Amino acid sequence: MSFATPLYLCGPLREPRQMLADQQYSGHTSIHDDSMAEKLGFRAGPIEGPTHFSLFVPLLAEIWGQAWFERGCFSSHFQNMVVEGELVRAFVERPAPGTTRVRAWAEKADGTPVLEASASLGPDDGATLLDERMAKLRAPEKLVILSGLYVGMLGAEDEKVRMDAEQHMGDLYPFSLAQKLEGITENSPWYSDAASTPWGRAVIPLEMVSVLAEYTSKQAAFPVKQPVIGLFADQEIRMIDGPLFVGEDYLIRREIVALSESKRTESYWVRSRIYDASGETLKAEMLLNHATLKHSYADYEAEASA
Repeated sequence: MSFATPLYLCGPLREPRQMLADQQYSGHTSIHDDSMAEKLGFRAGPIEGPTHFSLFVPLLAEIWGQAWFERGCFSSHFQNMVVEGELVRAFVERPAPGTTRVRAWAEKADGTPVLEASASLGPDDGATLLDERMAKLRAPEKLVILSGLYVGMLGAEDEKVRMDAEQHMGDLYPFSLAQKLEGITENSPWYSDAASTPWGRAVIPLEMVSVLAEYTSKQAAFPVKQPVIGLFADQEIRMIDGPLFVGEDYLIRREIVALSESKRTESYWVRSRIYDASGETLKAEMLLNHATLKHSYADYEAEASA
């Protein structure tokens, strides 16, 4: 007996941890600090969006196995913030045989949407959710905070990065991989035991690829006016020749690929390409929409009307 009924995989309700309360950039605390979040009109400091990516990995590994870690792409639009103590669950569409793209989303326990996403298996997976969202962007009317940026702008230099298990990941990410694994919602021996993986190396978790990619982002020296508060609005992580490994040296090159504006934000979309240490082999990419809050920049109104 066969049915045309669409079926979905779902994970258990999880309580993700807030690990960015002490995050600092540009000399001030971030939106993840409770007091700063309250000043900006939010009820508490939100959990960083890519923290929720871990919820999806067991579901996507169930669908595509080892290939997910080597060629998987998770493309996400964040919808509502989550604060510590709230429960979240991941859902993934069960694909037909041979399908290389599925719909994915996360919800709070009460059904409030957290994020929507596409998950796909490259290289022939077609347009992602963020490809589709970027195609609909309208050119910004007048940028203030981002007035010095332009599409095609490259980072100031090649950035050398690595992530060791006990390495403190700096002011942006005031913790180590080992500390993250103590509280990650979905742990695996593959993240810490090299002998347990098919590659003989410990794998950097999907949510921590975001940390690796942003660790040296200040070196790009994109001229964003400061002080300003920003948040992640959209994020895509793609493995091309993955996975990325703990204790491996990499090189990052960045490019601004889009600029956009909403009533409350100015956004710059950065594609960070992660190469091997030689800079010759592309291993992974991250696309990130940095949304800067207009009302967090003290001179916004004056400069906008000038």
